[in-house]
Amino acid sequence: MATVPLDGTTHTTSEQGEMQKYEYPGSPTTCDGAEAVVWVETHICQGSGAYPITSSTTMGSGFNQAMSNGIPNLWGDQLVFVEPESEHSAASFCEGFAAAGGRVTNFTSGQGLVLMKEVLYTIAGKRLGVVFNIGARALTSQSLNVHAGHDDVMSVADTGWGILFARNAQEAGDLCLISRRAAEASCTPFLNVQDGFLTTHTVETVHLAEAEFMKEFVGKPEDKLMNLIDPDNPMMSGVVQNQDSYMKGKVAQRWYYDQVGPALQDAFDEFARKTGRRYGYIDPYRCEDAEYILLGLGSYMETAQTTVDYLREEKGILAGCLNICCFRPFPAEQIVEVIRSCKAITVIERMDDPLSTTGNHLTREVKAALYDASTGQNGLEKIDSLPRVYHGAAGLGSRDVRPGDIGAIFQNMIDGGMDFFVVGVHHGLALEVTEDPDLRPPGAFSMRGHSVGGFGSVTTNKVIATIAGQVFGKDVQAYPKYGSEKKGLPTTYYLTIADSHIFSHSELEYVNLVVLNDTNAIFMGNPLKGMVEGGAVFLQSHFENPLDVWKRIPDEHKHTIREKKLRIFFADMVHIAREVASEADLEMRMQGIVLLGAFLKLTPFAEASKMSDEKVYAGVEKALRKYFGKRGEQVVQDNLTCVKRGFSEMQEIRQETIHEGNGQV
Repeated sequence: MATVPLDGTTHTTSEQGEMQKYEYPGSPTTCDGAEAVVWVETHICQGSGAYPITSSTTMGSGFNQAMSNGIPNLWGDQLVFVEPESEHSAASFCEGFAAAGGRVTNFTSGQGLVLMKEVLYTIAGKRLGVVFNIGARALTSQSLNVHAGHDDVMSVADTGWGILFARNAQEAGDLCLISRRAAEASCTPFLNVQDGFLTTHTVETVHLAEAEFMKEFVGKPEDKLMNLIDPDNPMMSGVVQNQDSYMKGKVAQRWYYDQVGPALQDAFDEFARKTGRRYGYIDPYRCEDAEYILLGLGSYMETAQTTVDYLREEKGILAGCLNICCFRPFPAEQIVEVIRSCKAITVIERMDDPLSTTGNHLTREVKAALYDASTGQNGLEKIDSLPRVYHGAAGLGSRDVRPGDIGAIFQNMIDGGMDFFVVGVHHGLALEVTEDPDLRPPGAFSMRGHSVGGFGSVTTNKVIATIAGQVFGKDVQAYPKYGSEKKGLPTTYYLTIADSHIFSHSELEYVNLVVLNDTNAIFMGNPLKGMVEGGAVFLQSHFENPLDVWKRIPDEHKHTIREKKLRIFFADMVHIAREVASEADLEMRMQGIVLLGAFLKLTPFAEASKMSDEKVYAGVEKALRKYFGKRGEQVVQDNLTCVKRGFSEMQEIRQETIHEGNGQV
């Protein structure tokens, strides 16, 4: 069973004793960032107004499902969910709900957040302590992209809302609770932000907050909130004010904003005291003696953390990284205190604003903080020398940010390189990547799947992660490259299983198992790239004879197979799914489920757990019911049959065949 230490990440049973002293350590499970937020909001809120927009749609649909199923909140209130005609209207609904004294939430992303900007000012001006949950995504500033970017959040950073950024699914759920407590204590609304798809849809090992803790931590809505439109206690709000009054009221609101810092710190402290998971405005990692420090927001800061360890231990570079958890209120003093003694810093951001010649939003804030420190202004202690500031654009539209990219960023500082740069693309401003190390946890097992279209592979990946986490007690991280599977295009999905938290949030280049769900996947690109020696390949094939399967593997892949000493397995997933599926529309999805049987046979986890087959399959059935239970018991059993047939009908191409005649058959 995994446990959660003070930094919000997950570890193995060696830390179990440390966690036992906390009253509410959380309930271990596997879920993505969207599910973690839904868990919190359906327990503590009374209502939600939301309009579906990728990548926040699963949060809104999760809340709507709880309402439709009649699930009440912690105080017995039936949930209310309203889907109006736009995000602007959804925000207006939330404004009215909160003004009437209700606890309400919203889920949105990208253009949806920008569309509601007008209402965000109004909600803040009326001192309504609501929380909106954001799946941060790129805006259509070049082309339509529904994946991770911070353009949307930065476009509303001036609306008077607190803003917290999560790095992983655990933090998304925890910061949702922390945001709520701070928002209601300071009468200031908050945005709880996680990276679209990279966090909202990535399944990880998570400890969900216990119901009793949530009830205690945020309190009953009626005890915390004020009804501004109570006819028995009339008041004016949002009235028209001219030159004589408007500025007085606007400046007077600073009193509320002065309460945000203390309220947020109280929420951080109480959360840590009760759960053992400590959060703060910033999270410095190995910065005490660092000469070079990387600053940023969101999921790639975990990749930065594990890369810092590598750079220190393998390269002798005094590297550090500084995760900014809280963007509003901006923690200028805390940041300066961490970076004041280093030689150079780099700020990376998931956006690009070329007309701002001083940098993107976070860079400008950091530079302003350093200027104030250099002059001793705004309450900052005066410092005599400043670190050099570099800045770059990284991960736009969910572009991969790899350990090699992080290493290049530190090398750029060491070399006194480009003031502004980009990573992950070929461009004149791009940094050169000289190595890309494998920074998975020791003993980690990784799987990469290739398909043409989905064929149920994305859901299967989630099911496997659920089994690895909840049945075998491992830490997991599972995610696909979303979008292509729905268009019938080449699709890639990833899974890593380990005994400790998986910090790297990047596509897998080092893998133990490659799965080819579609026969044509073996002809597309280089699906065997990055395979470790002695790894396994599992592929779809309608042939029954291993010789026929081997003949159709391209020669360049045969060379890799022999060189890496790979084992090759196959099964006719299509045939099994067609025979088993009791509902025709599930045939294609069940093709992927057959893979689960192969996974159980090809990976060491079932055997290492020393669990009986009956217990393993009971866990498999529970995981299948989570994803398919709403389709009925027969569908669950059909899927379980597919798993068992995948286990029993999988064949291996013998090593004699692979090596006979130099691989020629």
